[in-house]
Amino acid sequence: PWVLAALPGAAPAGWLRCVPPAGAGPLHRFLTASLVYLGWTMLNIAHTAWGAELSPLSHQRTRVNAWREAATLGGIVTSALVPAFVPGGVADDLRALALVTLGLCIPAFAILFATVPDAPSSPRRPGSPALRALIAPLLANAPVRRLLSAWVLNGFANGRPAALFLLVVTHLLQAEDKAGPLLLAYFLAGSLAVPGWTRGAAGLGKHRAWCVAMLWACLIFAFVPFLGAGDWLFFLVICILSGAALGADLALPPAIQADVVDLDTLETGEGRAGLLFAVSSMAQKLGNALAVGIGLPLLEALGFRAAEGGTAGLSALVALYCGAPVVLKLAAIALMWRFPLDAAAQALLRDRLAAAGR
Repeated sequence: PWVLAALPGAAPAGWLRCVPPAGAGPLHRFLTASLVYLGWTMLNIAHTAWGAELSPLSHQRTRVNAWREAATLGGIVTSALVPAFVPGGVADDLRALALVTLGLCIPAFAILFATVPDAPSSPRRPGSPALRALIAPLLANAPVRRLLSAWVLNGFANGRPAALFLLVVTHLLQAEDKAGPLLLAYFLAGSLAVPGWTRGAAGLGKHRAWCVAMLWACLIFAFVPFLGAGDWLFFLVICILSGAALGADLALPPAIQADVVDLDTLETGEGRAGLLFAVSSMAQKLGNALAVGIGLPLLEALGFRAAEGGTAGLSALVALYCGAPVVLKLAAIALMWRFPLDAAAQALLRDRLAAAGR
């Protein structure tokens, strides 16, 4: 119901966001953006929770999440390529993107509703529990706390380079015209790497495979300080190699979360996948928001001045772009390396849930 309810508001708002009427101003931008993000939140939380419930098997959950996130990255790559085939200006590009988006989502949702099974809802307790009563079991759940903390740290780590990417390309590499191809390479590498991380998770375990991906990203980011003006080809290699780690960052944490749902169900007696994925979505967005809300003011406080050609505080830009994410990812790795819910532990959880009739 939540997925279905999101469409009537988000789809028209998405069109009007890309194809605004004549005279549209800030109020139009505010309303259409609000409706798009409200609809996306309704849809995404339900969709990810739905994916967690499609299979009780740990590795199958990894595959479900991997396919979803690979498709998401494929959509980003497609959105970058569409304007290349559209003659005209920015307005024509946006109209084409809106047409492609609606042209893909309408049949996709029809297939979703018609063919994908939905797990039966768990019995609801009488009354509406207070938010504190809903959240308290999560805070008492050690694996939930560790996963959410790692998610925030890694989201902060990934959001920092995203917020500073254009500044690095413009002022460190002095290759502003290469920003589009560099971003395209980053997201394409992330999409293509997802199957590899899925296989890695089957052998190493989901949490260890995610840790390896974060370690890999730390290693690649260590080369950024050696770059200078004109080194965009070397940076392209860094974008491709670090983009490969992005596939794990997107696909594996939700798959780990799907196993955490089993533990919560065993402890509370209720199926609360939607609640857990809503909280994890907030954690991920919090990390990204902190990256912008703290990163950009801190960069200015450290002396970087884009208006001065970027020569002032360039070392601060490099340190925040690659140094801070490495520290944050190492902290996330410390939390997740010995994560207790591996495939064997999840299988035991499923046995206990089956014995309890859940």
